[in-house]
Amino acid sequence: MKIAKVEAIPFAIPYRKPLKFASGEVHTANHVLVRVHTDEGLSGIAEAPPRPYTYGETQESIIAVIDKIFAPQLLGLSALEREAVHERLDRTIGNPTAKAALDMALWDILGHAAGMPVCGLLGGYGDRMRVSHMVGFAPADLMVAEAQRIREVHGITVFKVKVGRQPYTEDVAACRVLREALGPNVELYIDGNRGWSASEAARALREMADLGLTFAEELCPADDVLGRRWLVAQSPVPFIADESATRPAEVTRELLGGSATAISIKTARTGFTASQRVLHQCEGLGVEVVMGNQIDGQIGTLCSVAFGAAHRSTARRAGELSNFLDMADDLLTEPLVIEDGTLRIREGTGLGIDIDPDKLARYRQDT
Repeated sequence: MKIAKVEAIPFAIPYRKPLKFASGEVHTANHVLVRVHTDEGLSGIAEAPPRPYTYGETQESIIAVIDKIFAPQLLGLSALEREAVHERLDRTIGNPTAKAALDMALWDILGHAAGMPVCGLLGGYGDRMRVSHMVGFAPADLMVAEAQRIREVHGITVFKVKVGRQPYTEDVAACRVLREALGPNVELYIDGNRGWSASEAARALREMADLGLTFAEELCPADDVLGRRWLVAQSPVPFIADESATRPAEVTRELLGGSATAISIKTARTGFTASQRVLHQCEGLGVEVVMGNQIDGQIGTLCSVAFGAAHRSTARRAGELSNFLDMADDLLTEPLVIEDGTLRIREGTGLGIDIDPDKLARYRQDT
């Protein structure tokens, strides 16, 4: 099962509406389809979603680093030699989603070779996850309308509310309106994408103390070291590290430094191998985790639910698995379906990713 070929295929699918949050906004999913082929005819598939405002990667940079650096280093290695693969990938700094996609594609190959779903290889705890939906920036009435529609159509009752604008005139008011409209049985948590200062975040949390928020995530910049520690020490809700904890060493720094009390795991940036390391760190320290979303398409969402459903700790809470609903189309032959607020893994071997060749031909950007 030696790696014989690596493909990095750019594709672009528009969103039904722009997704807006404190660190940027997206109008089109300019992602990269990553396929790894072996000399025995097996192949693995994953998706790399560039987020230049978070990690500095672009569609062009992901393709370049895979084609020019990573692929030549991996050719000839066995798909089983995951540690050797990561040793070579880690010679190059950064590029987290490019590395993650290669890692997950290799796990997909292993699942096919073993005749098992990747979820079973990773841990096999369950076959589905509850789903959390992200509500992006919009006037409060539109945010409420979106949440109500998502609840009615898909049965989702957990919502991640994007904040990080004007905390007192927009964000707090929007969260209050959402709580009043959705009622006490709906779970709400907030994500600032580093948009507030520590003092703004502290005041906003005080003003929302009666809303029963589950978590607060990345309310102020990771570089505000003392401000974050001061904020987390007084936060009435667990504080999730996301963009500030993109690899195991950063997870250790954030938790032991008192800058976070929970961790967001995103397979799009840490693949399956490093995500397990992060998960085991958190379990060892008694820290809660959530499965985050990199505004993934359906391919990336299949990866997230495969990992999240595989472990007890990640399956405990709803995972952010619904952003693909905002895309106008996708590449899978059989679209994902969220029913009764849950998303199942795909049956069969590997990750269950089956690409529609006509859709790929329509949306790919290199032909």
